[in-house]
Amino acid sequence: MANASHYGPSSTSMERDARLIHADKPVSAGSIAIGVIIGRMSEFFDFFVYGLASVLVFPQLIFPFAPDRLTATLYSFAIFSLAFLARPVGSVVFMTIDRLYGRGTKLTIALFLLGGSTASIAFLPGYNEIGAWAVALLALFRLGQGFALGGAWDGLASLLALNAPKNHRGWYAMIPQLGAPIGFALASVIFGYFIANLSNEDFLSWGWRYPFFVAFAINVVALFARLRLVMTQEFGTLLEQHELEAAPINQVLRVHGRDILLGAFVPLASFAMFHLVTIFPLTWMFLYGTQPIGAFMVVQIIGAMVGIVAIIVSGMIADRIGRRAQLAVCAVLIAIFSFVGPVLIAMGSEGQDAFVIIGFGVLGLSFGQATGSISSRFGRGYRYTGAAFTSDLAWLVGAGFAPLVALTLSSRFGLHYVGYYLLSGALCTLAALAFSKALEQRD
Repeated sequence: MANASHYGPSSTSMERDARLIHADKPVSAGSIAIGVIIGRMSEFFDFFVYGLASVLVFPQLIFPFAPDRLTATLYSFAIFSLAFLARPVGSVVFMTIDRLYGRGTKLTIALFLLGGSTASIAFLPGYNEIGAWAVALLALFRLGQGFALGGAWDGLASLLALNAPKNHRGWYAMIPQLGAPIGFALASVIFGYFIANLSNEDFLSWGWRYPFFVAFAINVVALFARLRLVMTQEFGTLLEQHELEAAPINQVLRVHGRDILLGAFVPLASFAMFHLVTIFPLTWMFLYGTQPIGAFMVVQIIGAMVGIVAIIVSGMIADRIGRRAQLAVCAVLIAIFSFVGPVLIAMGSEGQDAFVIIGFGVLGLSFGQATGSISSRFGRGYRYTGAAFTSDLAWLVGAGFAPLVALTLSSRFGLHYVGYYLLSGALCTLAALAFSKALEQRD
């Protein structure tokens, strides 16, 4: 395929023909940005729908045999983590599909598998109906989500970054990150609506299933938005220049193994905080809080709006002081929040609301530049695969086990141990940034 393809090994003849058809219709940076946001929003919506259900539904539906709600939630979070273990495996498999059959084929398979795994959960019977099979099927579908997400890496964020002016790279780097708070807000709106308007029995019987159906529909829309950009002349040109080709992972590890390791730890503070301001507060409120869950989800939606603003601001700041300095400052802010956050949660409803809103603000400032730091170290030919695999490892180390670890620590040793956990992420980020700077100066 590599010798026959004008656009390199990641382009099929059908994709090349599609690009030739659209050769006289250049795509604007705005169109790329919209496509990237839609794509990321669909992925995060899938994961947040599952994350919210891990707190509100699965402990009661799948783990009614647990001795208490806390233990059931811990079981639920253990399965939650499986997707992050499967994601790197999915990247390796789908990179092979990319090289053999093209980016469009890879994305189509990955997004249908992602949407199919999510929609399948909507039909899942409870433990009282099918016993242990309910646990096994939930684990299987969760693994399917993670495996598919590894193949959903499309290179569009890199396409956006490679078209960014030098003095606006921070601004362009933050655009894909907007998909996370948008996806979380949308998932919270849908869940919150059913919680507020249904009895607990109706919600656990059928109401919780609707968000999973919506996820499949959103994935279909996102697929067409992504394919439209993958078939553009601009994307094909970058493939021809080997900027977005899917290199074998063993080659990338051999050339950029050190960069992958550093890249996995640079955003650790941001990724560790990611689930601590989205999933963990809802968990604490569900288990120990006093205010209605529906009302608290409104607060989380407000927090997501604050996060959107903070992500946008992060792009402006990064263009002024540089991405590394931005991430270092935010790591310090997260370290400070690691001491303040547990105190806020312990203060009751008002403190818990403040925890969410302030937390989203700090998270947005950091998360807005987190993945931009990952891809910037990879050279031509290695950027696409390197950025994908580094992102997988960063999510696995930083966020995959965060809800499980945070709930375990807080329930056994107290809320201040959640702060220590978050502080360790901030220190890892600062150390990785310092080491990365030292290596660049030496090189």
